[in-house]
Amino acid sequence: MPNVSSWIRIPLTLAITLGAVIAGWYLWRTYEESPWTRDGRIRANVVMVTPDVNGAVIDIRVKDNQEVKIGDVLFVVDPARYQLALSEAEAVQAGAKSQLDQKQQELAGREKLSSGSISAEALNQARTAALAAQAAYDQAVAAFKVAKLNLARTEVRAPVNGYITNLLMSRGDYATAGRAMLAIVDSDSYYVAGYFEETKLRRIRAGDKVSIRLMAYEPAMSGHVESVARAITDRDNVLGSDLVANVNPTFSWVRLAQRIPVRIAIDDIPAGITLSAGMTATIVVMDR
Repeated sequence: MPNVSSWIRIPLTLAITLGAVIAGWYLWRTYEESPWTRDGRIRANVVMVTPDVNGAVIDIRVKDNQEVKIGDVLFVVDPARYQLALSEAEAVQAGAKSQLDQKQQELAGREKLSSGSISAEALNQARTAALAAQAAYDQAVAAFKVAKLNLARTEVRAPVNGYITNLLMSRGDYATAGRAMLAIVDSDSYYVAGYFEETKLRRIRAGDKVSIRLMAYEPAMSGHVESVARAITDRDNVLGSDLVANVNPTFSWVRLAQRIPVRIAIDDIPAGITLSAGMTATIVVMDR
């Protein structure tokens, strides 16, 4: 009887060992080759809002982290100077229009005269004066439109849908044209950047379905592969001061797979999930 038990235990032990080896090999191959990564980040475009005119900020219409829509007024630059400039431009335009009307009437009257009553030189001078008056009027009209545009631009509006982030501007700050005053996270631009080891890229194609699981939330989001980055920085190939290759004389024998960015579009966001750029995500590319 003990001999029979030994004959049973030996094959059973071998079978269990072989099964464990096969399972371990399968798990290792799955870990090494399956296209998944825990190194994912939520990304979004951040729009730097800059005023188009100079002046003191007299009113701030938004709060930090507030949602805004395209066209919403964010803050107001003191419009007093621009209202005066518009009034001045309007007066100049009216004066130029009056001068133009006068010169055109003079030209029309002289053109009705016979050649014996007016010289060709005088007629040409009238025509030149009318053309100059027309040019001056056109310039005044353009200046009026610029003044009107500058006044409208004292109300700085949201260029995208999104959320105000890290609002540091205060009432009374001086706004300078071209200098960013606040930032908006574009809510229509959220995507996921997944950093996959280069050994796994051969199983990733544009259009592949993707499961996205955030560290902060339990439900998984769905998406698809949009594109794969075509370049990353080569840390060992720094350009020398004389524009020749600066090659590192040492070489590490431990070669680690590089991580390549993969852009993933978000197709569906379950209810209750609030996205913030910078969140960590685990990404699994589904088998085709």
